[in-house]
Amino acid sequence: MNKQETLNILQKIKAGTLSPEDALSKLCTAPFENLKFAKVDHHRELRQGVPEVIYGAGKTAEQIIGIVLAMLNKGQRLILITRLSPEIAERIGTDLHVCLPFGDEKFSLKYHEIPQVGIIGKMPEPSGIGKIVIATGGTSDMPVAEEAALTAEALGNEVVRLYDVGVAGVHRLFSHLDIIMSAQVIVSVAGMEGALTSVVGGLADCPVIGVPTSVGYGASFGGVAALLSMLNSCASGVSVVNIDNGFGAGYLASIINHQRVTSSLASV
Repeated sequence: MNKQETLNILQKIKAGTLSPEDALSKLCTAPFENLKFAKVDHHRELRQGVPEVIYGAGKTAEQIIGIVLAMLNKGQRLILITRLSPEIAERIGTDLHVCLPFGDEKFSLKYHEIPQVGIIGKMPEPSGIGKIVIATGGTSDMPVAEEAALTAEALGNEVVRLYDVGVAGVHRLFSHLDIIMSAQVIVSVAGMEGALTSVVGGLADCPVIGVPTSVGYGASFGGVAALLSMLNSCASGVSVVNIDNGFGAGYLASIINHQRVTSSLASV
């Protein structure tokens, strides 16, 4: 149940078209559904504004289809699946339409191979305050960056991609300063030494989310070097998510991009 459905119930009570007892019955539906192999959280959108997302790694095609059907049956019409292998995605794409009892409504899996992300349903129109810019140090960072970008787009944001603008040729970044300065929030994705995030943080006047990636040679320690560099950034306004966590960065960027100004600084 989402916020709009809950609001509709409350409005019906106010109008006298729904009794408090019937409303209570609707609202008391279990907040999660026990599928034995998974407990699907149907009230997450009501609590947090964003429905549950499926983490695909380690799950079978049958398990993912079971979760998808449970979500669709409860009215969720956009489903994001991260870390979905091509093999599992192919099986879901083949089997999903056979399992869908939704009349004229048609649902299929759109698979994005580079970030290994699957999307079921129609992407929403942007509803955020401004633009989210996703910048990468190199082309090899694109899988993580695309996970962030698709997550942000699925949550109703306009996304601008700036790929391969790392510090090894920093003029590539400087040629896009107009985009950097117009962003509401920036996601900086980089491996190796992760220096891109500090540079972006020193240029932008908006929040910057650093995403260290596991891209790099041996001394990068699978992304730990980039993680520590970003955590030790001297640029203000920089936050950091876990190594390769494009989803977490896209989610956080969406929250920032949907915040509304509720107060102003007092004059002194």
